[in-house]
Amino acid sequence: MSNALTSFNPGSGCGCKMAPNDLHRMLEQSGDCGDFPGLLIGHETGDDAAVMDIGNDQLLIHTTDFFTPIVDDAFDFGRIAAANAISDVYAMGGTPSMALAILGWPVDLLPVEQAAQVIAGARSVCKQAGIPLAGGHSINIPQPLFGLSVTGHVHRDQLKRHAGAKPGDLLILTKPLGVGLLATAMKKGIATDRDIQWAIETMSQLNDIGSALAAIDGLHAMTDVTGFGLLGHAIELCEASDVSATLSNKDLPTYNMKRLMELYGQHCLPQGTTKNFTAYVGDVSSMDGPQLAILCDPQTSGGLLLSVAPEALGQVQGMLKQANLCDGVIGHVHETSSPRITIN
Repeated sequence: MSNALTSFNPGSGCGCKMAPNDLHRMLEQSGDCGDFPGLLIGHETGDDAAVMDIGNDQLLIHTTDFFTPIVDDAFDFGRIAAANAISDVYAMGGTPSMALAILGWPVDLLPVEQAAQVIAGARSVCKQAGIPLAGGHSINIPQPLFGLSVTGHVHRDQLKRHAGAKPGDLLILTKPLGVGLLATAMKKGIATDRDIQWAIETMSQLNDIGSALAAIDGLHAMTDVTGFGLLGHAIELCEASDVSATLSNKDLPTYNMKRLMELYGQHCLPQGTTKNFTAYVGDVSSMDGPQLAILCDPQTSGGLLLSVAPEALGQVQGMLKQANLCDGVIGHVHETSSPRITIN
């Protein structure tokens, strides 16, 4: 059998997530978190991580995230999975403290040395984030998977969540879109070296700017864009805030659009794209095929979606420019209307 990691699964990276409709139905039937006075945020609100009040205005953030391989290089797989998991803490405005590894590995099919490289890649990103990869758990299963359980902290005044976006806010996305199309092209063997290099660098990039942005009062809401695509995560943010939004298709940051449309024409649409469209089609204005391919493209370790007050825009954009991140306005928030998201 091939040692190519991506050959073990039909979905890869965050594209292997359960479909949004199935996830929401499962959670509705599973019950709530129960009555725990210190628990500020559980799974009911759909936020990026759980949050517990530990006193003195200090909050504990905890998250877990894992997925099947999105690239064949084991070290890069570890880097990407680690950056993706830690991102949930940054998306809440927090600072990570430590991480534990979650490893599933087919030890009879793939060498343990390859698994060691996955962990080494994750450890390198954890060091970049200033935290230890302090342990974890592993099991022997037919498909490889990897991720982290991450603990972080944030001051109560700097906690950011989905809810909080206000009419008049401007929307910014800090990383370009297109990772899902490129990942599918990699699996098909038609991605160029430039495609692969860009995708790996983008997915391995930490969203640590989230901790710094959280200090800005005019940053009203924040989430990271992953497997549900920009459209899905924008809808979640708007629903939590009881607002609607308009996205400007021409202003969306992407990997080379001409190249993405070539891949779209070569049927490199991930399975997750169709799942996302099916889940959210009732909440968005009409889209053509190319728009759907970008807006519903499942991202892995994608950028932060920010809802920013106009008076804070300059400060936010200045910080993003300094960090070499995307800083363009991609849309605006307005009073609740139907559909929830309008594309123009």
